[in-house]
Amino acid sequence: MVVKLVREIMVAAKLGGPDPDLNPRLAAAVEKARKASVYRDTIERAIKKGSGQTDDKVTFELVTYEGFAPHKVPVVVECLTDNRNRTAPEIRNIFKAGSLGQPGSVGFFFNHLGVVEATHTDAQRDAEGDAIEAGAQEIEPLEPDEVSAGQKGARFITDIKELDTVSKALKAAGWNIVSAEIRYVAKSFPDLAESARKEVVDFLNALDDHDDVHRVYAALK
Repeated sequence: MVVKLVREIMVAAKLGGPDPDLNPRLAAAVEKARKASVYRDTIERAIKKGSGQTDDKVTFELVTYEGFAPHKVPVVVECLTDNRNRTAPEIRNIFKAGSLGQPGSVGFFFNHLGVVEATHTDAQRDAEGDAIEAGAQEIEPLEPDEVSAGQKGARFITDIKELDTVSKALKAAGWNIVSAEIRYVAKSFPDLAESARKEVVDFLNALDDHDDVHRVYAALK
């Protein structure tokens, strides 16, 4: 977990700069690392390395794999790797439990969108009003276990190109940004028997446990 969190910090700093106030993706990555008790020195080193302030250069590249989990559940896997020749056969091996497709083979089953998850200390906050003001397209509540008592939690969905603008507008409105990232959002979810669902979950967990896997998106509720 720490490896993945640090890797996300480095990539975020590389893409958007070292200042969390100007880089929502970095701010969200740092906050997530802090919640996971990652040492402050480790976080700072990752930011410096990612933003090119050290002699060590970040060589991670984003590689996306698409295919199906068991029972034909569409899956998109994003990997951050410094050696795709190592990563590719290992991911291909995990996909033996399902089927690995070509790039774009399951894109139809997902929308590629910007997603901002945030909380507000005012439990009565008009989240829909803030969504309209920020320019978000849709809004949905966070699960109760994702929100501290006495607070409001919401997921704001937007076009990819508006992600940064929406994040900054929500922060200015007093929202604490928990995550701000580009995601694959499933359009629909197949009905599965409990035994089939367990097979899919086991497959997804095997993917998630791989060190190079950054995000796993599946059409599974």
